[in-house]
Amino acid sequence: MDLRHTVVDALSQNKKAALVFGGAGVAILGLGLGYKYLRKPEKAVRVGVVSQLLIHPLKSGKAVSVALAECQEIGLKFGELQDRHWLVVTEDGHMVTGRQEPRLVLVSLTCERGHVCLNGPSMEELRFPVTQNDNAIINCRVFGADIQGRDCGDEASGWLTRYLEAEKTHRLVHFEHQMRGRRPTESDTQFLQFEVAYPDVAPVMLLSESSVKDLSSKLEKGVTVERFRPNIVVSDCEAFEEDSWEEIQIGSVRLQRVMSCGR
Repeated sequence: MDLRHTVVDALSQNKKAALVFGGAGVAILGLGLGYKYLRKPEKAVRVGVVSQLLIHPLKSGKAVSVALAECQEIGLKFGELQDRHWLVVTEDGHMVTGRQEPRLVLVSLTCERGHVCLNGPSMEELRFPVTQNDNAIINCRVFGADIQGRDCGDEASGWLTRYLEAEKTHRLVHFEHQMRGRRPTESDTQFLQFEVAYPDVAPVMLLSESSVKDLSSKLEKGVTVERFRPNIVVSDCEAFEEDSWEEIQIGSVRLQRVMSCGR
């Protein structure tokens, strides 16, 4: 069944999409969501509004705020941008993230007129085609699982290697629509329902502004929602209220909770 739909927020229609839910039991500061058509809730309750939609094209890279997004089984999509569809790897294909290279979080990857645009502090912008069919396909490893990626070329590799001041060469790969996604390696059988590209586990992550605000009030230095790298940010609800959302609906898109996010 085709699960492609559009989620629209205030920037596109001058109004915010309401969330409704039925059921109970969600995450603490983040929520991994799997796409699935659900039975009609016995009771739908308005629980909040979508305040931001964020796509992270590059795994561990900067978020791109969008006014609308297409909701696909493999994650959110806006034009040529797809969530966690680009990945930095070592020469032998092992993923490189902000866990190993914290400066990756400052790298911006966007798309414009069929070209990828890479930007980072003290670096000149690099542009190269989104589609590079003549480039090699690399076998990659993401959390111990095999997945493919199209190599983005030597210029992108050199740009990243210089930016990260790495002793070894790093390469950039792109997950393409014809490639087979990977099944998350979590032991729970509910994860076998779907495949993802380069996200840790689930296609979508959701959190509320109020939960982050509550956490910040307990810290010496406050944090923002961007720190937790969500896709859907919700406002107009109480702190940690999302813990109780088992099923949610945003416009015509209905989602089911898969797991709590460790963040």
